[in-house]
Amino acid sequence: MSTTMVVPKLVQILRTLVTTGYSTEHSISGISDPFLQVQILRLLRILGRNHEKSSETMNDLLAQVATNTDTSRNAGSAVLFETVLTIMDIHSAAGLRVLAVNILGRFLLNSDKNIRYVALTSLLKLVKSDHSAVQRHRPTVVECLRESDASLSRRALELSLALVNSSNVRSMTQELQAFLESCPPDLRADCASGILLAAERFAPTKRWHIDTILHVLTTAGTYVRDDAVANLTQLIGGAQELHAYSVHRLYHALAEDISQQPLVQVATWCIGEYGDFLLENCEETEPLQVEEEEVMALLEKVLQSHMSLPATRGYALTALMKLSTRIQGDTDRIRQVVSIYGSCLDVELQQRAVEYNVLFQKYDHMRAAILEKMPLVEHGGPQTDEEAKESRDDTAPVPTEPQTSKLLDLLNLLDDTSGDTQQPPSLNPSPEGALVHLLDLPCAPPPPAPIPNLKVFEREGVQLNLSFTRPPGTPALLLITVTTTNSSEDEVTHFICQAAVPKSVQLQLEAPSGNTVPAQDGPPITQLFRILNPNKAPLRLKLRLTYNHFGQSVQEIFEVNNLPVKTWQ
Repeated sequence: MSTTMVVPKLVQILRTLVTTGYSTEHSISGISDPFLQVQILRLLRILGRNHEKSSETMNDLLAQVATNTDTSRNAGSAVLFETVLTIMDIHSAAGLRVLAVNILGRFLLNSDKNIRYVALTSLLKLVKSDHSAVQRHRPTVVECLRESDASLSRRALELSLALVNSSNVRSMTQELQAFLESCPPDLRADCASGILLAAERFAPTKRWHIDTILHVLTTAGTYVRDDAVANLTQLIGGAQELHAYSVHRLYHALAEDISQQPLVQVATWCIGEYGDFLLENCEETEPLQVEEEEVMALLEKVLQSHMSLPATRGYALTALMKLSTRIQGDTDRIRQVVSIYGSCLDVELQQRAVEYNVLFQKYDHMRAAILEKMPLVEHGGPQTDEEAKESRDDTAPVPTEPQTSKLLDLLNLLDDTSGDTQQPPSLNPSPEGALVHLLDLPCAPPPPAPIPNLKVFEREGVQLNLSFTRPPGTPALLLITVTTTNSSEDEVTHFICQAAVPKSVQLQLEAPSGNTVPAQDGPPITQLFRILNPNKAPLRLKLRLTYNHFGQSVQEIFEVNNLPVKTWQ
């Protein structure tokens, strides 16, 4: 028997049950044979799925059942719930679907916790297909956040987060923040993460976005997801007009509480980058004069606190170093604090302190350049057109060759952080002509020599290849041409390649041919490395790549240990 013949018979049986009933002995709480009604509704749901004509036959009956069924008893609620599921699963009319959502909304007001839980679960499944209809019951859903039952409040939280959009993000975030302050510990992580994701998607302004994240970090900092610190620092860095506002807000939050580690990390990073703004009054915050001594004492307090994680101490130590170039404070005091951590048990913190000590001792003339503010980066999240324009205007220029050379000196510290580090020998030729002045060589690489090329990096279509050449008459000199290609569908921007070599080898980088690699095998970027290796020491390279791709900031640091033997023998 075909579907078109079965559906009318089932519709007629169900209509009889709803209007007249079969017999009183099958009636339960005034509902005529609810078990049979439920089974018929389930069968109609199966037959009407993906069948438009059968769905039209059911529409009037389903509307009648939804309107006339008494929900004061569980039997009626069961029939009505099956009716809602059937309406949502077939090709029902738009008005009928709205009626079904409204029924679930009434379920939310029921005194029975099980019925409220079923309603929340069903609305959560419908929110994608009928978002506007579910949105009408938002106040009732928000009220369910305050349920004492953990299962109910969790479902209400999931549904509340799903209802957030660009038009209600301010009010919904306010409600969720209020819930975050008093919610059970097992829901705090989900609530904090949900607020951060909603703010990232629908933030109306950058300032509102920053305030929202700060509130979450202050309220439930230990429960936020791991990337919250990186996202906020990127957001603050890209909002140049809010640097003063952000550093004042974070400084005051840090002064009140240093126990929330993500908040402390963001605050110390921001103080290190924009600490000079603290000495000026900010019109957008409460007027409060901050002294240099107070800033230094607060960072030292973070370093000494038993609540600070090693990563947090690393942020604070770097902030102190950067403040040595931002404010006219006591540099000797900063140097003394840094030197203390040179013997720290944490290896990473110890290494950082030793490198900073070397920076003070032997590279003090470059300290201001190395510790300058981080360049602004474009944020990969959604923005308004005006914000996107601001982000493009704030993009940092490609570093010039002198800046690259200074960064190379810092990279060399990673090879040997001992106090007796020697300055690399000068590239100027000796009177006997033993060394070749690299700057006197031609900038364009000569024709390729018979040394095999080497692919050293590949990620999402971005590929780095090295080709090698030895100029005639200078066997100690190696020219490496670094070619960067892009076969992906998105262009690579702000591309920077930096390199470091062992101290027995001398390295000089030429400026690259550009900093953007077009998509789909467009023109590549080339850059020339000049390496002087008179002692024929085994050659290895440490490369650091930074670029933007698919809306994300990428940084890769890796060593190349498989260079052909001909490159150094």
